[in-house]
Amino acid sequence: MVLTVALLTLPLSFGLLGTLLPALGYLPALGGHDIGLEHFGRLLAMPGIWASVWLSLASGLSTTAISVAVTALFLAAFAGTSVLRRLQHWLSPLLAIPHAAAAFGLALLIAPSGYLIRLAAPFAGLDRPPDLLIPHDPFGITMTAALVLKEIPFLFLVSLAALPQVELVASRRLAASLGYGPVAGFLYLLWPGIYRQIRFAVYAVLAYSSSVVDVALILGPNLPGTLATRLLQWMNDPDLSTRFLASAGAILQLGVTATALVLWYFAERVCGRALTALRDRGHRFPGDRSVKIAAASAVIVAIATVFSGLALLLVWSFAGLWTFPDLLPKGLTLRTWQAALSQLAMPLITTLSAGVISTLIAVFLTIGCLERETETGKRGGQSALLLLYLPLITPQITFVFGLQILFIGSGSLDRFAALVLVHLVFVLPYVFLSLSDAWRQFDIRYDVLAAALGRSRLSALLAVRLPMLTRAIFTAFAVGFAVSVGQYLPTVLIGEGRIQTITTEAVALASGGNRRVIGVYGLLQTLLPFIVFAVASIVPALLYRNRRAMQV
Repeated sequence: MVLTVALLTLPLSFGLLGTLLPALGYLPALGGHDIGLEHFGRLLAMPGIWASVWLSLASGLSTTAISVAVTALFLAAFAGTSVLRRLQHWLSPLLAIPHAAAAFGLALLIAPSGYLIRLAAPFAGLDRPPDLLIPHDPFGITMTAALVLKEIPFLFLVSLAALPQVELVASRRLAASLGYGPVAGFLYLLWPGIYRQIRFAVYAVLAYSSSVVDVALILGPNLPGTLATRLLQWMNDPDLSTRFLASAGAILQLGVTATALVLWYFAERVCGRALTALRDRGHRFPGDRSVKIAAASAVIVAIATVFSGLALLLVWSFAGLWTFPDLLPKGLTLRTWQAALSQLAMPLITTLSAGVISTLIAVFLTIGCLERETETGKRGGQSALLLLYLPLITPQITFVFGLQILFIGSGSLDRFAALVLVHLVFVLPYVFLSLSDAWRQFDIRYDVLAAALGRSRLSALLAVRLPMLTRAIFTAFAVGFAVSVGQYLPTVLIGEGRIQTITTEAVALASGGNRRVIGVYGLLQTLLPFIVFAVASIVPALLYRNRRAMQV
């Protein structure tokens, strides 16, 4: 338990300290010995800095607002119905898709020479791509759309985990008996309770989308870019004096994300009071068919867009000559794969090694914490949940940069161990959240029975509880591995460009515009988590094919 808390708090604390001191001018290795606010003055004088701040703030708030609204309305319309169960099977796999891969797929779909415009070309009389700035638009609309596509499945599945904690059937009957429509009844009676349980997940979405780097590099504005992308440029500048500027910018990014969280907190209060006022005034909204259609359409479009993008990545990775406005390439070839495979060995090995090691450590730590919780009978409250979400709510670029400086200052050359440690900071919360519900719902009578038969607590854990929770443990591992594969910024900064993974190579290739190579790397980035998720589903099914009653 102590080790887990330390792994969640110490890297964050030291990382923030390692960022704050250079921001104030103290970095002896680069000649900084005096503490002051000079570098903040330089930062605020940079051209376009306030536009970058506005882009980061607006994209974070709009992404979160749209994602929460779609999730709430869809659940309100279809919770407890067969529609929800069917779409759940399509939304769940989207968690395995890294943000960068989803962004690549969206770019291939909606770019001026993308597939949607190819479909419209015969009707619009186009023989060449239109002169439109769709990816990299100055308002960040495309970037926001890509983030929404990824955050809707996340919030949807988090909400599904909270749904059993409310009285769905009884509340729906009560609302219907009083003349309320299904959507209004759900929002009035059930959504406030569900939202309280997913609030930290919403905060994590807001923090991530206001400071995202990989999606912003692929689809975001360039002149100026978001604050996070500009910070990365300053951090990688050959002029080492820009490190002070980058540190000051990282503190500004922390302020931007904190501002977004404060604004969201007040928005929660305003929306809560508005919902209460509508309920108290008896607005029943019995005719909510249009809301149901809109919510279902939004979710279906999100699913179709992501899977269509993945299909385009697959086709482009094998495409030969493919001119505009042809709907299919003139031929298929393996040349792109053959050329890429010769350079994929080390990034692939690093991706697999960092993902497997960090996730295994996270699984062991999670099991230890949950077993300790079971033994003592004390479950952490909101403070423990906040501690778990703290690395997800804090912008990555704010403290990972400080960790990079600390690792360099330590003189250690073992960058891979440092990379695993930083990946663990982000993997551990997701593994804990994935496994904790199944662990806490385990029937404790099995433990009592094992003790009555003379089994020690450790023996009962190894022989009874863990085997029965195999599916949940494998699923938690798959979630953690997917999170590790998708880590771009920690890998770039901690690896200092010496450690390449599939994700860092994919994002680096995005600037080149070679769609065939992007297709290969984007597809691999998606396939790795999908394979692990498939194994997590198949292995427990095979192990318990004759013992179905033991599955939890």
